Amino acid sequence: MVVIQWFPGHMSKARRQVQENLKHVDLVMELVDARLPLSSRNPMLDKIIGTKPRLVIINKKDLGDDLEIQKWVHYFEAQGILAVKINAKEQQTVKKLTKAAKEVLEEKIKRASERGIQNKAIRTMIIGIPNVGKSTLMNRLAGKKIAITGNKPGVTKGQQWLKTNEELEILDTPGILWPKFEDQKVGLKLALTGAIKDDLIPKDEITIFGLDFFKANYPDELQHRFKLTDDQMSLSAVDLIILLTQKYGFRDDYDRFYDLFIKDVRDSKLGTYTLDRVSDLDKEDTQDDND
Repeated sequence: MVVIQWFPGHMSKARRQVQENLKHVDLVMELVDARLPLSSRNPMLDKIIGTKPRLVIINKKDLGDDLEIQKWVHYFEAQGILAVKINAKEQQTVKKLTKAAKEVLEEKIKRASERGIQNKAIRTMIIGIPNVGKSTLMNRLAGKKIAITGNKPGVTKGQQWLKTNEELEILDTPGILWPKFEDQKVGLKLALTGAIKDDLIPKDEITIFGLDFFKANYPDELQHRFKLTDDQMSLSAVDLIILLTQKYGFRDDYDRFYDLFIKDVRDSKLGTYTLDRVSDLDKEDTQDDND
């Protein structure tokens, strides 16, 4: 698979806007997808925000594997970054994020209190790649529909300040993707969950990746969804595609099965899942040590 280049003009503009507005906020809220807590992080973000305090928000916890999500919470905490898992549609989200923001800024708030500054609203910026649920979160924080929502990338284009309560003021920013995906697997994971446009990666590659992943990590869910026998589960992803395309009566129209499989994954028809694994990072570290 070739390196994917995808950096439209509004993405470059959004990055500049973030850099210009950092001086106006107390901390950055980095929103990631519970199904890909690492792959949905923008690797340019460390450079963009520098030493500004940060809170990682793992959204869509209802779609992710709770055990794996908790491992990522511990992973981020080991990096010195507080992480909280949420479902942006839930009522308690505002209270949860306000509490977490205060925890991140505990020392700053304490110093301000000592100088006689009390109850100053925390100003924060929400940053996330497209389709991590930022607009839904903004609507929840505002208590009304103020952001355009949708399940396709790139819906939010502008910036706006939002006062959620007496304690939090939020600056919304457009979703920012990085210029290219050096790691092929990152692109495949983003494509499978719908975080990038469907025409960027061939659907056969996405489907093969997805089948291999579910076979390795959620075999029972895959077997149940497609009513596969134990012998069929031992087939390669390519052979499974041929088998299931015929089984669904699609004849040789493999594209119809690709569409069906990808939609099933995105609609959680194969259950909750998390594509990024902390254990995979441990394997990579071991491999680097051996190289």
